[in-house]
Amino acid sequence: MNEQAYTTIAEYLAQFEGEIRAILDKTYEVIRTAAPDATERISFRMPCFWQGEPLIYFAGMKHHLGIYPTNSGIAAFADRLSAYKTSKGAVQFPYNKPIPYDLIAEMAQFRAEELG
Repeated sequence: MNEQAYTTIAEYLAQFEGEIRAILDKTYEVIRTAAPDATERISFRMPCFWQGEPLIYFAGMKHHLGIYPTNSGIAAFADRLSAYKTSKGAVQFPYNKPIPYDLIAEMAQFRAEELG
């Protein structure tokens, strides 16, 4: 992955290849489907879905997929995230384990409903 500037999610995704690109493409589609009314932008150098405020971010890291559903998204799913490294507003899904796309969809849908 390179550090060039990008202004769209498509440009962000274009910097990745192979398995990580496939994971990011699927993550994008899962979130897009779960939050159809959200707009897309780049914020904090990451893809962001926006619905009056940040709904959810995602990012490809070296060893994991980062999902950032804000504090409320992490709190609401804390019991189902216990097997993963989390912080107040983020969760890391390692690439060497199956990515829980259904859970990502549920977090995005939860945030979309929360923001109305």
